[in-house]
Amino acid sequence: MNEVFGFENLEVWKKAIELSKIVYEITKDFPSEERFGLVTQMHRSVVSISSNIAEGFSRWSRNEQLRFIEIAYGSLMELISEAKIAEQQNFLSNADYSKLHIGAEEIARMLSGLRRSLLGKKREIR
Repeated sequence: MNEVFGFENLEVWKKAIELSKIVYEITKDFPSEERFGLVTQMHRSVVSISSNIAEGFSRWSRNEQLRFIEIAYGSLMELISEAKIAEQQNFLSNADYSKLHIGAEEIARMLSGLRRSLLGKKREIR
């Protein structure tokens, strides 16, 4: 399938989609009483990452693009915090936490690089 939208070619967006698959998989076995608590919050955070990358890519202004990349980064940090809570509550194994954390580290580096790139382009415009 050919990608129609430009953001679909971004490696960071693809990695964010992969991370969402991991989060949905590892939260399947959380206690049922967490379905509307931690599980929902983790799902919202991880979905927000790829969604904000996509929305930012659609914006014409560099400032808006930067804002959405920063929101995606913030959502990634929320996810890490939520995963740590889940690990401490023994809802999440150390191995699953580590897997999630490694994926998040890679996305964080990629988002930082994308942000630096956008800042560089912004400076070139002036």
